[in-house]
Amino acid sequence: MQYNGSAMVAMVGKNCVAIAADKRLGQRALTVDTDFQKVFPITDRTYVGLPGLATDVKTLHDRFRMRVNLYKHREERTIEPKTFAHLVSHMLYERRFGSYFVEPVVAGLDKNDEPFICGMDVIGCIDWAKDFVVGGTASDNLFG
Repeated sequence: MQYNGSAMVAMVGKNCVAIAADKRLGQRALTVDTDFQKVFPITDRTYVGLPGLATDVKTLHDRFRMRVNLYKHREERTIEPKTFAHLVSHMLYERRFGSYFVEPVVAGLDKNDEPFICGMDVIGCIDWAKDFVVGGTASDNLFG
């Protein structure tokens, strides 16, 4: 987790959510890129933030996109944020013995415009939150 580093926070407002992350890609103290995407849109109302190892971020984003498209074709509807969080959790738990080095943060609005946020550890254990959730190597600093 600390090889590439990251800082990510998601928070809830009245009928809204926000998710933010730094755009720095580094190798410990060395900065490699200053425009690395870590927050990805899954649907129009669901976003996932992937702080962690850059190769795993790219791999998981592609796998999430594939699984969400399969869900959309099979169920003939878009995936809800809570359902997507369970999908992410399941995918991470499948690889628990050779885990991806990411701590996903999911944020979105459900069909009733109710905000939803949660965070996870590297094996997919969901941390439900009502107000805000943080992830990445700078999480201690984000808590304040």
